[in-house]
Amino acid sequence: MARTVDPERHRERRLVIIDAALTCFAATGYAGTSTAAICRQAGIGSGTFFHYFPTKQQLLLAILELGTTETREWFAARPADDDPFGVVEAYVAHAADEMSDPRMAGFVRAVGAVMGEPEVEAALGADTRALEEGLAPWLARAREAGQVRDDVSAADLTQWVIAVVDGFLGRLAVEERFTAAGQRAMLLDVVRRLLAPG
Repeated sequence: MARTVDPERHRERRLVIIDAALTCFAATGYAGTSTAAICRQAGIGSGTFFHYFPTKQQLLLAILELGTTETREWFAARPADDDPFGVVEAYVAHAADEMSDPRMAGFVRAVGAVMGEPEVEAALGADTRALEEGLAPWLARAREAGQVRDDVSAADLTQWVIAVVDGFLGRLAVEERFTAAGQRAMLLDVVRRLLAPG
């Protein structure tokens, strides 16, 4: 008789492996991280690892896809009557808080080392699209309400906000003294100034 699978336990175990991989990738990079090291960090055997993730790359993709899902869910949870500019600000603050995870800089470097892989590029592209689709409607509404500048299209404002957030993340990856917690207020100030009506 086939063993029944508890979906909640399956999800929890999968997240434990993802969290362990994030820690390992951040510490030793993608190439420097073995599946054995991830298993040790997660406290599991190799059989369990390969049951959930056939390859190390599939695990990396799962981390990226989880981030994309979380972005979609964050925007989906915003009530339709929210203040449009307030939602944009809240997302930028949320992104800065996510980047405050001390593993983030190392993880960004690990992903950067395999960005040329087609599946990784596709996952990063999907993440960008999720962010575009999340931000664009709110920026369009903010523009219509006169909350942001109207000399630039909502589509271009969306790209600029993403560029600022991506640039912030890039600095975290290469400059140890540049921290998300330490620079959070400046990030929000830059976005406010970028979007401010003329």
